[in-house]
Amino acid sequence: MPNDAAPGDAERIVSQLFADSRRANEDTLARTRASLPEVAERVSACCDAGGKILACGNGGSAGDAQHFASELVNRFERNRRALAAISLVTESSTLTAIANDAGYERIFSRQIEALGQPGDILLAISTSGHSPNVVHAIDTAHARGMSVIALTGRDGGTIAGQLGRTDIELRAASEVTARIQEMHLLLIHCVCRLIEDALAAE
Repeated sequence: MPNDAAPGDAERIVSQLFADSRRANEDTLARTRASLPEVAERVSACCDAGGKILACGNGGSAGDAQHFASELVNRFERNRRALAAISLVTESSTLTAIANDAGYERIFSRQIEALGQPGDILLAISTSGHSPNVVHAIDTAHARGMSVIALTGRDGGTIAGQLGRTDIELRAASEVTARIQEMHLLLIHCVCRLIEDALAAE
């Protein structure tokens, strides 16, 4: 914080950030409440049928993709059977080989060509909705007979226009990247909770 900042500036900034987050929280809930149970049901049905979830994103969204995959494979809050999920952001040798030979925009789509099967689900995360490698991943997933669950923000970007009737978009209600990232993590946790509640009821 600059030396000449007013004593109350930091507190005001923090208060505003919390207020912005609460607003994004409430608006995102209103926008996604009806879709979240369907997403959880789709993921569960995919895994029950022997399919898997592939997850991708860039930067903070890469962390979210890895986080979601780990919660499915291991657990969120309950002990239960493992669910098949693969993060496409973690294999550095594969990522750099594809980026070097085919270009960074192909780092996810090439892996989907190798791993994706009809009935699998791609979790595609992009705060802008315009990430070229995520856009290519969605096209490849569709070509492989996969459905897509997209976590986006702002106006949904290019990705919103790519989605078909069997896909679901969970769009964070914010124009600010940090708020979108916060909402994406909450949406992921909601899906994980709903999945585990359903498994516990079996």
